[in-house]
Amino acid sequence: MGFLITTLIFLVVGIIASLCVRICFSRGPSTNLLHLTLVITATICCWMMWAIVYIAQMNPLIVPILSETE
Repeated sequence: MGFLITTLIFLVVGIIASLCVRICFSRGPSTNLLHLTLVITATICCWMMWAIVYIAQMNPLIVPILSETE
């Protein structure tokens, strides 16, 4: 459930950032395409980093060992 909700949040933030770039930095067709590509790439990279960390915590490589006193 958390994975889906956070993925949707990243999607909404990416769409809002793309619209802001489109509105605020309108200089030319090639510049708009470059800015849009950079925003989409940054959003996907941030989502992938978050997703990898989130999924890695589901099945850790090192299992914690509990002592008898705890």
